[in-house]
Amino acid sequence: MRQRARSLYKKAGYKVVAPGLVFLIGLMVYVFLYPSINGDTYDIQLFQLSDETIRSAKTVEDPIKTELERNRVAAEISPSYQFSDELAGNQAAIIESLFGYIIEVKNTAKEKKGKAPGMAAMIADLRENLRLMETSESGLRLSDETMRNLLLLPDERLLNVQKELQNAVENRLSEPLREEAVPEVQNSIEQEIRENENIPASVLPAAASIARFAIKPNEVVDEELTEAQMEQAKASVEPTRILQGQVLVQEGQVIDREVYRQLELAGMTEEQQNFKPPIGLLLFVFIAMGLLMLITKRSSAKEPEKITQLLVLGTVIAVSLALMKIISLVSGNFEVNIAFLFPTALAGMIIRMLTNERYAVFASFFTAVSAGVMLHGNYAEMVEMDIVLYMLVGGITGIYLIERDDQRARLLQASLVVAAVNILYVGFYLLMGQSQYDWEEISFYFSAALVSGLASGALTIGMLPFLESMFGKLSAMRLIELSNPNHPLLKKILMEAPGTYHHSVMVANLADASCEAIGANGLLARVGCYYHDIGKTKMPQFFIENQMNIPNPHDSIPPDTSRDIILAHGKQGGDILRKHKMPKEIVDIAMQHHGTSLLKFFHHKAKEGNRDVDEALYRYTGPKPQTKEIAVVSIADSVEAAVRSLKDPTSEKIKNLVDAIVEDKLKDGQFDECDITMKELKTVKKVMCETLNGTFHTRIEYPK
Repeated sequence: MRQRARSLYKKAGYKVVAPGLVFLIGLMVYVFLYPSINGDTYDIQLFQLSDETIRSAKTVEDPIKTELERNRVAAEISPSYQFSDELAGNQAAIIESLFGYIIEVKNTAKEKKGKAPGMAAMIADLRENLRLMETSESGLRLSDETMRNLLLLPDERLLNVQKELQNAVENRLSEPLREEAVPEVQNSIEQEIRENENIPASVLPAAASIARFAIKPNEVVDEELTEAQMEQAKASVEPTRILQGQVLVQEGQVIDREVYRQLELAGMTEEQQNFKPPIGLLLFVFIAMGLLMLITKRSSAKEPEKITQLLVLGTVIAVSLALMKIISLVSGNFEVNIAFLFPTALAGMIIRMLTNERYAVFASFFTAVSAGVMLHGNYAEMVEMDIVLYMLVGGITGIYLIERDDQRARLLQASLVVAAVNILYVGFYLLMGQSQYDWEEISFYFSAALVSGLASGALTIGMLPFLESMFGKLSAMRLIELSNPNHPLLKKILMEAPGTYHHSVMVANLADASCEAIGANGLLARVGCYYHDIGKTKMPQFFIENQMNIPNPHDSIPPDTSRDIILAHGKQGGDILRKHKMPKEIVDIAMQHHGTSLLKFFHHKAKEGNRDVDEALYRYTGPKPQTKEIAVVSIADSVEAAVRSLKDPTSEKIKNLVDAIVEDKLKDGQFDECDITMKELKTVKKVMCETLNGTFHTRIEYPK
């Protein structure tokens, strides 16, 4: 399957495969999360009995009830009144005008020459003058008899009546008077006028009518202010809402129009379809996948490695989403929120071990938000931030507690810390929440936090071997397993080629220390050294480190045969390692540690008998070292063998020898295909010299 994937990658190319993988990851996430964003809908009909108790899936405003409540509050607002202190004077002026009309009519009649003033004409003139008063809303109604009595009254007496009426009206209107109190005041002033001895009996009815007419409300409603107060009262009313989890209809209850209206508002009838959540989810996936493409683009890994990283990320996210789905399916059977059982640091820790920190942080954020969507309660918000924060805190903690070369024990220690952080977060969650919890619920949440942390480490340890095998990834734990002396291949080297085994251990010490000094993977270099010469087990006696107490077989065979035996051990070692399904990185070390270097001893021996020997026939087939680790192993392999051949190794001799070997490899172009720098080579030489000086230090001679 892996070979088929590599073949597909070669045909399509990175620029097609990488976006395609990101698209597939996004599609997978959308498919997983889509069911969680669609609220429950019900097939319900008006005036039928409900088959179950239905609760609102979301909080939504009820506009009709909100408007009714606002109107009710507005109706309770008392009108604001405005007092008019000018009304008393205005009404007194009207009374003065009325009596002025009467006197004017009388005087006009007297001035007419040759004719005696006729009463009928005077009454007609007076009625014409009073027409505006008669036609007003509360018009002054004076009968002809009343007018006659007023016209017959002497001017002096009329002015006295006017004064009495004005005083009475001004006294009454000096105090606030509202519309509803006007009839009572009119009756009161009429009674007062009728009891006034200064008013002739003949004009009492007229005076009473005029007094009643003059009484008007002087405290009226301020329409503008009242309207503003009503609007303010309406604005202060909080919208009436249907709350999440609120029971809309009980099982067996008749679904009347009001219940049906509320179900429609909550979007819970089958006829309704809300497109906003799917579009929102699409935006989230788009943002996340865009960020993933950016992380991939800025990764320093080679393009094939980037594809592997995307595959690892997609697989881990798929496993995480599958676990969330299982939890969400069974969560309805529990009264507590079992989402807190989810292993918060699982995705981050696995991806940190198999790829790098950036991908791990992305995975933690992504799975946290996904958990908030998928593991929200039945009547919680669409994204439950409590779960998002819980996942995020645990995930980030796990990432920064481990390194790629950590062992299983370190992972277990990290999971304990994650569990402690989870417990602290649960304490925050319980203390900050408004809900009341009993001791059973509190115990569950703290236990769930502990289980979540421990499960993160346990599942990481359990899943790593499968993922490493699936994607050909080499983790620190896998390397440590391969370094076990009881491994069958190491036992094979020890039993069949003990000198090679000792040589490999010495080379491993040199390579490990040198790689650590330049920031390369020292553990990979060490383990690779253990296996780099396994090809020598095919014919161990033909390699000098295994020739103990036996003659050198190369002395009895031609140099071209010796050449074939020596050059073959790299390829044979690679075949053995592939047969035992060893990681590609270990196979590469076995195949590349000699690069295309020249087998100088046998080439020189061959030239002694034939000067026309082709040098290319005495070179290893390569390829040249492709990584820093293999370059360092190449140097360490040559240095260890050369130093061991020195009769009296001193610091100066060792330094000169190491310099010469590195210089020779540089001139031969053995490091042309890897990214090791001259500065790093200088560091490698220094570390190897220090290590070799410690190994071949001078010892005192013990007395016999």
